[in-house]
Amino acid sequence: MTLMNDKVHAYKDQMGALSDVLPDVVKAYHEFTGECFQPGSLDAKTKQLIALGIGLFANNEVCTLYHVAEARSKGATNEEIMEAVAVAGAVGGGHALSQGAMRVQEALH
Repeated sequence: MTLMNDKVHAYKDQMGALSDVLPDVVKAYHEFTGECFQPGSLDAKTKQLIALGIGLFANNEVCTLYHVAEARSKGATNEEIMEAVAVAGAVGGGHALSQGAMRVQEALH
């Protein structure tokens, strides 16, 4: 838990420093993401699980750690979180395989 807290806090500190330089950009980013994560047709927990999968696919460590914590805070179980991990793995593997099947085979011909 300390690693997660340290990295997420470091991110928040750096966003604070960025806000000193680009306050309007940081404010707009926080307003935009805040609105995106509001419950709507999808509940907040589902949105956090989606964000976790995207964070994993993008290989973004801070987002991964942050969205695990946020998914838990929205009621996600360990099993739901790991299922999101599995889906991200399927999408990531499918991405590589589909691009390989198309691009590599095109390059071979």
